[in-house]
Amino acid sequence: MTGQFPEKPQSALNLRLLLTLFGLACTIVLGFLAVNFRNFGLAVFTVILGVITIVDLVIILIRRRRRRRREPGAHHSVFE
Repeated sequence: MTGQFPEKPQSALNLRLLLTLFGLACTIVLGFLAVNFRNFGLAVFTVILGVITIVDLVIILIRRRRRRRREPGAHHSVFE
C-alpha cells in the first residue's frame, strides 16, 4: 500500500467549533423551554451549561486566531 496521508494531521478546531455552536443552540432552546414550563432547576442547569459552552467557544476562537497568525495562508483543516 502506498501511503497518501498528509504530512501533518488536520486540525480538529473547526469541528470543535461546529459542535460547540450546535451545543450552544441546543442549550438555548432547552433553557427557553425549561423557563416556559416553569422548571427552574433545569433552567439554572442550562444556564450553567451555556456559560461553560461560551467559555469553550472563546477558547476555540483564540486558538484559531493564534494558529492563523503563526502560519498565515496555511490550511489546517478540510473546512478552511
